[in-house]
Amino acid sequence: MHAVGIDIGGTKIAGAVVDEQGNIVAARRVPTDASDVKSIEDAVVAMVEDLRQEFEVAAVGVAAAGFIDAAQSEIYYAPNLAWRNEPFRDKLQARIDLPVIIENDANAAGWAEFVHGAGALTSDMVMLTIGTGVGGAVVLNDRLLRGGFGVGGELGHIRLIPDGIQCGCGVHGCFEPYGSGRALQRYCEEIADTQADGIGAELARVRAENGGELNGTLISQLSQAKDPGALEALRILGTYIGTAAASLGAVLDPQLFVIGGGVAQAGEDLLGPIREAYRAHHPAHGFHPEATFVIAELVNDAGVVGAADIARRYAEGIPA
Repeated sequence: MHAVGIDIGGTKIAGAVVDEQGNIVAARRVPTDASDVKSIEDAVVAMVEDLRQEFEVAAVGVAAAGFIDAAQSEIYYAPNLAWRNEPFRDKLQARIDLPVIIENDANAAGWAEFVHGAGALTSDMVMLTIGTGVGGAVVLNDRLLRGGFGVGGELGHIRLIPDGIQCGCGVHGCFEPYGSGRALQRYCEEIADTQADGIGAELARVRAENGGELNGTLISQLSQAKDPGALEALRILGTYIGTAAASLGAVLDPQLFVIGGGVAQAGEDLLGPIREAYRAHHPAHGFHPEATFVIAELVNDAGVVGAADIARRYAEGIPA
């Protein structure tokens, strides 16, 4: 049975027909007008109609970057799109004669990893998506944790540093300003500023050659080349991620942490510091089994694959 998965981001809408094994058999992509709710709705409807011309599909799952209600119907709020208390599922359902479900984008990506990726042999898993911000998904006893109001699993907003840096959510000291791609960029800038005669020399040189800016691509290139400044920035980032993971582990007791997002391309250079910090801060280390840390497998396709799988299950009356 095929299902359509749609992943709506701040700059693009990706869509795909996905089979029961998680394989993408057809895909589309269009730009997003983040300020126009109606144009997003029209684009999703057009994409679904286009995709279903080629395949018989049973349901449509839409992954959206925002706070979704417990009924998986209304988008309370989206930080990068114009949704505010938007009854998005009802609007789509009125125009698409298929079952439709709305899911948070991080949950959809985490579910894809749980069913078809790195978490396929576990029952309890946490996914941390380290990109511009920090996204999260929690699977406990083979079910996504959504919470009583549907907005559970916002792992980037657990308190990490009391009275710390102000997060985009308005609170001071959230995990996100310390454990995200933006944080990695800040650490690199600080190393270039304070250690330009030492491990920050290459960071400072590359920054000067690129208009005074260190972006994610440059930092990735430097870390792949084993530049000591870039690796130190990854160590700092990984230490914060591992510290936060230790608190999550104490509460949730997952078998597996999956690390996704663009920064995860650093692989073991990031996972090593994460594991070290986790062991240092996790209660009763050495006296009970502890979680494994791995890099996500599905990367850019996780959102559409997860949304499609959740929709298929919804149509069949199987919870996710």
